[in-house]
Amino acid sequence: MGGLGVISLAGIVVNNNIVLIDTFNVLCKQGVAPMEAILRTGAERLRPVLMTTVTTILGLMPMVLEMNLDFFNRSIEFGAPISKFWVQLASAVAGGLAFATVLTLVLTPCLLALRLDRKRKQQPLPLEVDIQLKEPKLNIVSVP
Repeated sequence: MGGLGVISLAGIVVNNNIVLIDTFNVLCKQGVAPMEAILRTGAERLRPVLMTTVTTILGLMPMVLEMNLDFFNRSIEFGAPISKFWVQLASAVAGGLAFATVLTLVLTPCLLALRLDRKRKQQPLPLEVDIQLKEPKLNIVSVP
């Protein structure tokens, strides 16, 4: 069951990152400077990502704690035999999601910034020739 937990965790994490990167791309297309777009994206997506994470982890806590609710007898049992079946799945999703949320909110924006920095370094500076002086003159143009 732990394997199924990892697969479902991957779906949640990939979805969070896709939405984060899509928000960044939309802001860039609207003309926002790339570094400003990274900061805005993090601010806009912080609440939805945290809400998804917290609600999922809290919803899985009864399974992680091996808790069994018996509604007919009105009792709560810990360590019931059927609950042991779901512990691996719930632990994989809850623990992985807590770690992956940090990666989504911290590492993804950092990687976007690194990608922008690399693009800037790879682009050659425009070279302009002054016809009157017949000498190459370097114009440094800031590239967004």
